[in-house]
Amino acid sequence: MDSHGQYEQRVVWTVVATNIGPLLLAATGTGLVNVVFHATDAVRDKSLGRLADRLGTTPVEAPGSPLLAEAIRQVEAYFAGERRAFELPLDWSLSSGFNRQVLRELASAVPFGAVVGYGDLASRVGQPGAAQAVGVAMGSNPLPVIVPCHRVVESDGGIGGFGGGLETKRKLLALEGVLPEPLF
Repeated sequence: MDSHGQYEQRVVWTVVATNIGPLLLAATGTGLVNVVFHATDAVRDKSLGRLADRLGTTPVEAPGSPLLAEAIRQVEAYFAGERRAFELPLDWSLSSGFNRQVLRELASAVPFGAVVGYGDLASRVGQPGAAQAVGVAMGSNPLPVIVPCHRVVESDGGIGGFGGGLETKRKLLALEGVLPEPLF
């Protein structure tokens, strides 16, 4: 408890090396709360500042924390081609409303190796015609890779956008067998 009798939320983080670059993983006692692509020093520092602002506590680097151990293990197994689904507790506190509804549907109903269109995902949450809003939800996803926004594509076959960059999206879809491996 803090000096006001409130329970402080502890946030721990680490950076994991992957074949798409360094990923920052952050967790609370509830579960994994944030994944950040391209976690170079500058990106990491900016992300940790945003996390502190949003969650009201300064994240602590703790690569050996039990709160991160299983997430690290599963992320490494996924990138090694040994895991197709994540089974992790998630802390949804960085998402709310429609965005959270869409992200939860994506996490539970679009498996490894499959893709879904923005409009199809909108229909699945009872909001046909909200494809653009689904795109906004994907762009605000605090848990990319774990909540697989890379699996959301355009209905005409286009790859769509991606907060981690289109090359990262292509690599993730290739890892899952949706796209061929890049030749170079």
